[in-house]
Amino acid sequence: MNILKVENLCKKIGKKEILNNVNLEINSGDIMAFIGPNGAGKTTAIKCILGLQKMTSGKVTINGHDIKKDFVSAIEHVGCIVESPDVYLYLTGYENLKLQASLYKDIKEEEIMRVIKLVGLRDCIHEKVSKYSLGMRERLGIAIALLNYPKLLILDEPTNGLDPEGIKDLRKLLVNIAKSGTGILISSHNLSELESFCNKVCIISNGKIIETNNISEIKKIDENKYIIKVDDTNLVKKFLNKEDSILDKNYFMVIKDEKDVAKFIKLLVNKNINIYEVKKETLSLEEAFINKAGGKNG
Repeated sequence: MNILKVENLCKKIGKKEILNNVNLEINSGDIMAFIGPNGAGKTTAIKCILGLQKMTSGKVTINGHDIKKDFVSAIEHVGCIVESPDVYLYLTGYENLKLQASLYKDIKEEEIMRVIKLVGLRDCIHEKVSKYSLGMRERLGIAIALLNYPKLLILDEPTNGLDPEGIKDLRKLLVNIAKSGTGILISSHNLSELESFCNKVCIISNGKIIETNNISEIKKIDENKYIIKVDDTNLVKKFLNKEDSILDKNYFMVIKDEKDVAKFIKLLVNKNINIYEVKKETLSLEEAFINKAGGKNG
C-alpha cells in the first residue's frame, strides 16, 4: 500500500533553486534512508512534505490525500521529528505525552501507556525531561510522534547525539514500528547504521534525486566478485584465472557469474580443499553514496 508519494516537488527561495523535481514513494512497512550531503535539500524536502514550508510546485500525497487540497486528512496519521524533539524540559515525560495527547481526538490513557512501553521509557516516564539523556529525549519524541497511530513516520537526524546503545535501541524500535505497517522516512548522516535496517534508499544531491532503489540494488557492483575463505590460498592458485586474486593466506577473490562460482566451488571440494566462507562482494552504503553522489556525506 502506498503511504507517501512525492511528485516533481520543486522549491525556490528567490532565484535560488533548493529542490528540483524531487520524486519518491514509500509503501507500508518500508524504511527509507533519505541521504545526501549537508545542504542537499533533505530537511527542506521533509518540511515541504509535512506542509511546514510551501512548495513552489509539485504534488505530495499522504495516505491517498493531497496535502494542498486536503491537508487535515493528509497529515492526520503522520508522526514526525524534524531536527530535534519538541518537548518541555520542566515537565515529566508523562506530562509531555499527556499534553500532546490532548491535541488529538480521543487519545486514551491506555494509548499513552502503549507508546511509553513501545519506546522503553516506563522506568523514567515520571521524571522531569531535564534529567533525560539525549537518547531518552529522542525516544520520548518518537513516543509523541506515535500517539496518533501514524501510517507515515518521518525522522530528520534522529541519531544525533545518541551513543551506540541509544542508536541500537532506536534501530530495534523502528524495525518493530515498520513491521506493524507504518512507512518510515529517515534522514541521517550515519550511513553505516542506516544500512543495517533500511530496505530502501533515496540519494539527493544539490536538490535533485540521484537514485531511489532497494538498498541491495544501490550497493551492487558491476562485476560478480566473490570472496572465498580456505585453509591455505596456495592450494587454489593453479585454479585461478588472470582476473582473480589472492588476498591473504586464507582469502582469495574470483570474478565469475553465479553458475560458474557454483561449479568452481564444487571443483575445489572435489580437490579436498575446505571451503569455510563464500561471500559476494558489495559496496557499503557509504561507498555507494560516494560513487553515485560524487562527494562525501558531510
